[in-house]
Amino acid sequence: MQTVTLNNGVEMPILGFGVYQIPPEQTEQAVTEALAAGYRLLDTAAAYLNEEAVGRAIKSSGIPREELFVTTKLWVQDAPAEENTERAFETSLNKLGLDYLDLYLMHQPYGDVYGQWRAMEDLHRAGRIKAIGVANFYPDRLLDLIINNEVTPAVNQIETHPFFQRTADQELMREHGLQIQSWGGFAEGKNNIFSHPVLSEIGEKHGKSVAQVVLRWLAQRGVVAIPKSVRPERMAENIDVFDFELTDDQMASIATLETGGSLFFDHHDPKMVSWLSARRLDG
Repeated sequence: MQTVTLNNGVEMPILGFGVYQIPPEQTEQAVTEALAAGYRLLDTAAAYLNEEAVGRAIKSSGIPREELFVTTKLWVQDAPAEENTERAFETSLNKLGLDYLDLYLMHQPYGDVYGQWRAMEDLHRAGRIKAIGVANFYPDRLLDLIINNEVTPAVNQIETHPFFQRTADQELMREHGLQIQSWGGFAEGKNNIFSHPVLSEIGEKHGKSVAQVVLRWLAQRGVVAIPKSVRPERMAENIDVFDFELTDDQMASIATLETGGSLFFDHHDPKMVSWLSARRLDG
């Protein structure tokens, strides 16, 4: 497994296993099989409602804690944001059954972002979290957070796939020492990605699937990816991407697939801002 080094020296696997949209009743088995397939980076969130299942799989795996890299995410908190962020962190940690997190991300750029971030900084200083970061921050919000706070986020997890490649975002992150991480790397199957002629042709030349081509493309760009599957054979396929390399021409061909916008939702859309900002989690 290749790794990336975060801005505070922490090593993070470049490929992990995500559990978004896996129902809680299926999550424990899926994570158990992912760990058996060799994944060591696990990505969940309070909003996914499956942290407890991830924790049970970690506990039953017998894998030493120091060999795992566990990420979860903070949902938007009501005031007082600092106090509620600490509470939410403890809730997630208890559900996971862990003593510390490797990475804690602010899931959305809404609410009292500064208050939430200050609390995350305090938890980081206290050694409860090895690295802190954000998710779904566009460049304007990201730069504002960097300029006006003490700790620069280590990671920004954003929608990144062949149809929305985020090259300018990645360059800004590189300039400020952040690691880009992809969610939705397969675009959830949109635009017929798994049968796309450009990706299929590249896959045929390497004897690899389209999914493997996409994950290799992300890795060669230095983008951390967290593909999701509940099928053991797909898990094994997705992690088998370090024995081939895309050529410069193939990387350039994939670059032509850029559409210039999200395939899911826009964090600048007032309706989406209102919906995400109003959502709260119980417990």
